[in-house]
Amino acid sequence: MASEHDEGGSGRPAAPQDGAAAAAGALDPKTAAAIAAAEAAGPQNGESVRVDSWIWAVRLIKTRSLGATACRGGHVRVNGERVKPAHSLRVGDEVRLRQEGRERVVVVKRLIRKRVGAPVAVQCYVDNSPPPPPREAVAPAGIRDRGAGRPTKRDRREMDRLRGLEGLSSSRRDAGTRP
Repeated sequence: MASEHDEGGSGRPAAPQDGAAAAAGALDPKTAAAIAAAEAAGPQNGESVRVDSWIWAVRLIKTRSLGATACRGGHVRVNGERVKPAHSLRVGDEVRLRQEGRERVVVVKRLIRKRVGAPVAVQCYVDNSPPPPPREAVAPAGIRDRGAGRPTKRDRREMDRLRGLEGLSSSRRDAGTRP
């Protein structure tokens, strides 16, 4: 009995038969095999996948429960509408996900139910997200020398001024002096 890895004795996996898997065949053989396995475990023709499950499976969210929480909180939109975690996704849907101050905009290319590796996950959507802000744009927190001890009141005011929080400090002082 020959397995799919015994084709022609070359040690390479068998060539994919369907059109979607054939497109994946142009990739690394391991990635193509993983895509084929994910599609085999995924929904059959005409079926759909839950949105919370899909955003977890393609690694946009760390856990499925975080995906469900994001849906309930209104951070996930499909084709412009807020959705519940059990909303059905179809190929071609646009998914917008807000997390950590950034919006991810992806278009569904493949439906999968099982979590897959990052190279395979990237093949399941088209990323139309705006680029993240450069790291230099974020002001660094006050960096102190190791062993310098606890900051003094003067040091804290200096750090607040550097962070742009000096107005907040003065409003705190005013709040304590009001009758």
